[in-house]
Amino acid sequence: MQQRSGGNILIESLRAHGVKKIFCVPGESYLDALDALSDINDINVITCRQEGGAAFMAEAYAKLTGLPGICFVTRGPGACNASIGVHTAMQDSTPMILLVGQVARDQMGREAFQEIDYRQMFQPPITKWVTQIEQASDIPRVMIQAFAIATSGRPGPVVVALPEDMLCEDSNAVIIYPQAAAHFSPTHHDIVGVKEILCTARRPLVIVGGGSWSDASIQHFENFCSAANLPVVTSFRRQDAFHNQHACYAGVLGTTVDGRLLQHVKEADVILAVGTRLGEIATQGYTIIEPPQPKQTLIHIYPEASELNKVYQAKLAIHSSAGEFAKAIDGIDIDGSAWKDWSAQLRREYADWITVRSRDKFVLDLDGVMEDMVEILPKDAVITTDAGNFSGWAQRYISYNRPMRLLAPTSGAMGYGVPAAVAASLTFPERTVIGFMGDGGFMMTGQEIATAMHVGAHPILLVFNNGMYGTIRMHQEKNYPGRISATDLTNPDFAALARSYGAEGVTIFKTPEFLPAFRKALKSKKTTLIEIKMDPQQITTQKRLSEIG
Repeated sequence: MQQRSGGNILIESLRAHGVKKIFCVPGESYLDALDALSDINDINVITCRQEGGAAFMAEAYAKLTGLPGICFVTRGPGACNASIGVHTAMQDSTPMILLVGQVARDQMGREAFQEIDYRQMFQPPITKWVTQIEQASDIPRVMIQAFAIATSGRPGPVVVALPEDMLCEDSNAVIIYPQAAAHFSPTHHDIVGVKEILCTARRPLVIVGGGSWSDASIQHFENFCSAANLPVVTSFRRQDAFHNQHACYAGVLGTTVDGRLLQHVKEADVILAVGTRLGEIATQGYTIIEPPQPKQTLIHIYPEASELNKVYQAKLAIHSSAGEFAKAIDGIDIDGSAWKDWSAQLRREYADWITVRSRDKFVLDLDGVMEDMVEILPKDAVITTDAGNFSGWAQRYISYNRPMRLLAPTSGAMGYGVPAAVAASLTFPERTVIGFMGDGGFMMTGQEIATAMHVGAHPILLVFNNGMYGTIRMHQEKNYPGRISATDLTNPDFAALARSYGAEGVTIFKTPEFLPAFRKALKSKKTTLIEIKMDPQQITTQKRLSEIG
């Protein structure tokens, strides 16, 4: 058998799994793998400017494609920087494989240069699995296992440590080709149980979430909900898991939410939760659905058995992927006449909630900006959002209908917006990609504009500049009114900064200035940053900063 280095075997294993893109910051600890990539022309290597950005890009790519995002980083500082993307992938249930260069095997345990024991650092629950490859001959077997764990059940991140001398070690190991990921399906008994419980309802509510909804599975589930006239809401930052213009859609349980919807969740007598963990944000701090035994009759469908009955005791718990459940439930006949008025009311209130009432509250009014944007937004646009109060406007006013997509960290990770937008533009270069980010989040990963320019990505980046960490300031005013600490920011000229990278950059100060700038960005097909100078009082879609507290 042919002798090859561990680095070559690793790259061939990735090729066998169909990997087409790798996001990385190069490092001396995995030079042999980098050398192997120099002979490969069917894997696109995206060189990033910081490992956190590389990991965010891999995570965003995985969300869009359903394939594991592949990220290479070097040992020590590189792995530490990348850990934020690993945490995001875990909380967002995104398949991802982080490959970390490691010190040579004969140096381990001495605190060698940049040494970290990754089997300790990346233990679950920050990952699904972490391992270290000790022999080059083990690479094919370990990579099969890594891909299987990342994609099966509840998807998530896997970390594989690669000792640099192991990568240089020769072996005649045979590449192992992948098998299909394992996913659980509901039984006939499960589907009968769902029907029996729903048939007792008068105020049912469906909550969908999770990260594994395909276009086909959404269509299956939409067919079922439409036939049964069931009102559907999405969990935090999962609006693209159901068609928002569908007659059954009733809103999102996020950080910007209609108070009427929160009351309706409390009033529901049956909740069908599909693909969502029912986490803290979606349940408003576990208040509108109270653990452990909610007042509402709960049917909970989730792809990881350990999550079922962990926080909430369900009347019926079903171990199944969202896609398999949607396929199985499509065509099941349920008479929805008993809740016809309830469903119609929730839909009317959602339509009312996303209607802009006034656009003259501020010189630059974000309600008006969003109204203008939504009017001309391409139907297949990809939206990325960073963490922060500015995202409330996108959360409230943008309606998602596949192929339109939303990439947003349910982990609340700042710095996600720019890297995710770059990755999305690379994945779908023919589509419009718009990144929403605050001034604070942009400054954490804004250097990835350099990556966009280097690789030919062309996202439109909207930087909402209010000169502060707005979300924290809001909570300060709520809990410690008048006592401002550590939240004021001194910012650069963001538009000039973008131009220094070779991108387009423009600053707007008034609402009417936005639409011409946005239209120009859409036509240009160039990386464009639009800095939006906000009034700091514009803190949420419902309240001024002075009204908080």
